[in-house]
This record gives sequence, structure tokens and C-alpha cells, in this order.
Amino acid sequence: MPSIDLNSDLGEGFGPYRIADDEAILDIVSSANIACGAHAGDPVVMDATVRGALKRGVRVGAHIGYTDREGFGRRAMSLSLKELEYLTITQLGALAAVATHAGTHLSHANFHGALGNLSFVDRDVARTLINAVKAFDPKLKFVGLPHTEATRAAEDLGVAVVRSFLADRAYTAQGILVSRNQPGSVIKDHQAVAERVTRMLRDGVVDAIDGTVIPMPAESILIHSDTAGAVELATTIKDSVVAAGYTVRPYAD
Repeated sequence: MPSIDLNSDLGEGFGPYRIADDEAILDIVSSANIACGAHAGDPVVMDATVRGALKRGVRVGAHIGYTDREGFGRRAMSLSLKELEYLTITQLGALAAVATHAGTHLSHANFHGALGNLSFVDRDVARTLINAVKAFDPKLKFVGLPHTEATRAAEDLGVAVVRSFLADRAYTAQGILVSRNQPGSVIKDHQAVAERVTRMLRDGVVDAIDGTVIPMPAESILIHSDTAGAVELATTIKDSVVAAGYTVRPYAD
């Protein structure tokens, strides 16, 4: 039976504040991208999320973003390439220490919000970020969108890629995410999301926002944890995967 990974961005609370029902989503997914204390998260939240993932056999990865709690990492920041390099290294180091303390290790990394969006289109930024991941640990995989500079950089630099499909986000004809500022960028209808998952698994394609059919190869499907009805949508996505004849398993080592 074919399999696919389900990944989610988790650990995005801070102190007493919670963004998502991480425990419920950890029961559904097979890999977790955990905030590293910059756009969200703190050491206690990081530890709880890592241990929750470890208890369920869920892979642990770093979800790296701008240091921007107030904007949840979704606002652009003007940083030098050197600053971006060490922003990546220090966040990896923080989560890796927490994971080691919990008795596990990091398996992958990806980039959040505005930083991730920049890495989709800026070759120098993409290479800087991926080089930093590789320098920290060349065994880490990069969970990223196909058709982006970040994934091309990972392939060029010899970093293993787990291609991820965002079932509830609209794509441009070029395969880049439509800006959240644009109407229709987030797909809220659960049936529409289920149909997109089914078509991606069956045909390897997705309809862009302008109707263009674009290839969408993927080894993983991202589940957003911070949207309304996230647990219900995660369940819908998993049910769609099973109905298509797939099983949910972590991406291959």
C-alpha cells in the first residue's frame, strides 16, 4: 500500500498562550515542524511538543522563522544574508538541544511565514538558508514546496528534500503560494480541500488559482494547525488519504 507523510507546524504557543490543539493534531500527523522560539514557541512549549511527538512516534523538525512574535513571523524583515544564516543556526541549535534532552533528535527543517515565502523566490536567500541547515547537520531533510528556489537550492546542495503539498492554500500558475493578502488564498471549504488531496494523490496535479493545472509531486501534506477548525480539517485530510488507498507514515529515512 502506498504511503504519504502528514506534517504540521506546531509548538506555536508562548507561555500561557496557545495557538492550536497540538495534542490532537499530533494524534493525526506523522511529522511535526516545531517553532524554535523566534516567531513563536518558548523552551517549555518546545519541550512539551517534542515529547508529545516522541510519545506518538512522530518525526521532529525545526520550524524556523523571523524573530517576530507580534506578527507571528508573517511580516517581512530586512536582514542580511549573514543574519539569516545565524537566525537559522541558532534556532536549529535551540530545538536540537531540547530534542536531545527529551531523548530524540531532529529529522528535518523548514521555514515559516514571510521567511519561507522569501525563500521561495530569492535564490541567494534560499541558498543561504539551506546551506545553514546543511552546515548544522547534513543529515537533516528539508521539507519544502516543489517549484521553489528553496527546494532547488536543497537539490543543488545535496540536501534531501521531502516535497510538501499545502492542501488548504491556493497556488499561482508558477507553483508559488498565493499571498495571504489576496482573496481565495486560504481554502476553507473542507470538501474542496479533500478533493484537492484526492486529485494530488491520484493524478499528481492541482488547479492553480487561475485554473491552470500544475504538477504537484509530494511526499508529504501540510496541515495548518493555526486556522479555525484545524483538527476537523486534519481529520478530513487524513480520511481523504486513506480513502485514496494510502496509509499515513513518516517520510522515508
